[in-house]
Amino acid sequence: MDLPKYVRIQGRETAWVTKKPVGIFALGWRKVKNDIFSEEDKEKFMETENWFVENLPYPPFYGENNDDPNANTIGAITFFKNNDNAKIMFERLAPIFKLLDKYQIPYDIVYTNYAGRIIYEDEYQIGVINGE
Repeated sequence: MDLPKYVRIQGRETAWVTKKPVGIFALGWRKVKNDIFSEEDKEKFMETENWFVENLPYPPFYGENNDDPNANTIGAITFFKNNDNAKIMFERLAPIFKLLDKYQIPYDIVYTNYAGRIIYEDEYQIGVINGE
């Protein structure tokens, strides 16, 4: 049996725009904005998130930057491609996983071959309109 093609790390909170579970970065940013993380842990989260901003292509449906939570007007979500790059992504996400565990924030790792209608793709990830 082949491994599923895609993987998404998501919280159990619903995103306002997509009406889907928030991704790991939105989940972390919610905790930063709500002062759940200590100052030291905020820095750990932001260092990790900044690595992804600097090293992953930015899907155009998010707009120019991710400062505007309403920029994703089409309601797309992203999945990592479950390949050798995913191993690197999980290694880089380890500090966020540790923070979520430390603060007992539930999250799920979802594997699938059928993420939705693909509207964006690069070597690391896909963007989908889920359920279409």
